[in-house]
Amino acid sequence: MLSFEDGEKFLDLARNSVKTYFSNKEPEDIQLKETFSKKQGVFVTLHKNRQLRGCIGYPEPVIPLYDAVIKAARSAAFNDPRFPPVSEDELEDIKFEVSVLTIPEKVNVNEPDEYLKKVRIGKDGLIIRGYNSGLLLPQVAEEWKFNQQQFLECVSEKAGMEKDAWKNLQNEIYIFQAQIFSEEDAGEKEKPKNF
Repeated sequence: MLSFEDGEKFLDLARNSVKTYFSNKEPEDIQLKETFSKKQGVFVTLHKNRQLRGCIGYPEPVIPLYDAVIKAARSAAFNDPRFPPVSEDELEDIKFEVSVLTIPEKVNVNEPDEYLKKVRIGKDGLIIRGYNSGLLLPQVAEEWKFNQQQFLECVSEKAGMEKDAWKNLQNEIYIFQAQIFSEEDAGEKEKPKNF
């Protein structure tokens, strides 16, 4: 569990990762790098005028958290195929959100309808893995006021599959939780949401 102060540092690191990219430099926080050298999944989400402006991350703990935040922030800003790259001029209008993930756990069921009882809205994020894969962070279901079925349909579509792909038991469903840190529109940082 990260502290509020840790979350603030990661928000600063995410913002600084994008800012330093424009001057061909690398962000550096030796203490943060040493403290958070453990591998952990993370996503960085960018919002502009309360609209999504980029979101990329690592669902699995494949690189140290410090490095994952830097890479995810830069990828969300410059490599999200849904959006043009962030320009230096618009950076001040962008709000950052850092979601630090638990390790995804496979949901085992005998019948697809069992997923409806096992997925917790407001707590769980979803991953579907089949011939494609897709991921939705826990906050998505709350933001869109999804029920369990809508959430499962949406993650199926996010993977580029039919919306009822979650009903096919050959496709695997994983859940994870996230600790979310975000910048508010006023520039203040809010307390983390724990999922």
